[in-house]
Amino acid sequence: RPGRLQDWLTKSIRAEESDERLMMELTELVQRAVKDSSWWEKQGIDCAIVAGAFLCLPAGFLLLGTASPFCLLTGLLLMGTIHAIITVKGSHLASHRALSNSKAWTEFWNIFFTEVCGSFSAKAGVDAHVKLHHAHTNIIGLGDSSTWKLPFLPRYIYLFMAPLAVPIITPIVAVGLLKDYSPGLALRTICTILLGLGAHYWLLVHVSGFQSVSSTLLCMMLCRAVFSLPYIHVNIFQHIGLAMFSPLQRPKRIYQMTHGVLNLPRNPVLNWTFGHSLISCHVEHHLFPYLSDHMCLKVKPIVSRFLKDNGLPYQEDAYLSRLRLFIQKYEELMVFAPPITELVGIQ
Repeated sequence: RPGRLQDWLTKSIRAEESDERLMMELTELVQRAVKDSSWWEKQGIDCAIVAGAFLCLPAGFLLLGTASPFCLLTGLLLMGTIHAIITVKGSHLASHRALSNSKAWTEFWNIFFTEVCGSFSAKAGVDAHVKLHHAHTNIIGLGDSSTWKLPFLPRYIYLFMAPLAVPIITPIVAVGLLKDYSPGLALRTICTILLGLGAHYWLLVHVSGFQSVSSTLLCMMLCRAVFSLPYIHVNIFQHIGLAMFSPLQRPKRIYQMTHGVLNLPRNPVLNWTFGHSLISCHVEHHLFPYLSDHMCLKVKPIVSRFLKDNGLPYQEDAYLSRLRLFIQKYEELMVFAPPITELVGIQ
């Protein structure tokens, strides 16, 4: 009996060393690619995309003020795209400190993109996304994406109608979270959210020429809701329905991320508005969350080849395929508790 126990312990230690070695080898390959990259590749390209979105704002507000239905629709689509780039791509990169090496500038951009432009709490975003979701990806009760589930809603309402209410729900949720913060932080969050909403309203009135309160508020909501459907879809498609793990039996990081994260195919619209790390490079993003969108795209061939060469899954699926899956298995995926996955032999 002691001999068997010794053999089991020896095998466990060797397996653990092998797991650590795999992650170290992959990290070394990625870090080498990062070291050989210029500032433009590491941060510049993504900064330019976000800056370009701001430069398009005057055109968007002017198009919204025209009498032509075509120009008005073009303005709505343009403003929706700008809003998604700033509040999804910009705030996501800022929360991961991928836009700047400066701690002060990172904090500023995170507050500006998330609170002023996105009407949500920057601290709540970092706590929920970076500290919980990334640290405990697909760990049941922690980072299992259960915050996106609304089991009382029917499948078609949740997937195709409820997301349109995201612009209204977002600031309400943000205010509801303030009770857990210090008075100073709560006051700052309220002020920055009101500043952003007030500035948006003022620009629609004084630049676009909206005259009634109702039409101005409706336009604000429509601009912010243009990408609400894919925003909700992306957040559930890439984790829910994949392997979920018990907090008591967590696999090593490289197994956790490769089994619990999925890439969607590259999409010219979503990759530009949400960023590569949220669409076609989500596996790379979860393995190396400090990388910018462009760097995730650059190391994608390195990561995919390494994982496949070492017999690890590199999960990919089409957007429409995931949508069909969630429609067909909505209750199983979005209502009932997920089953626990046990990676037999590599725990």
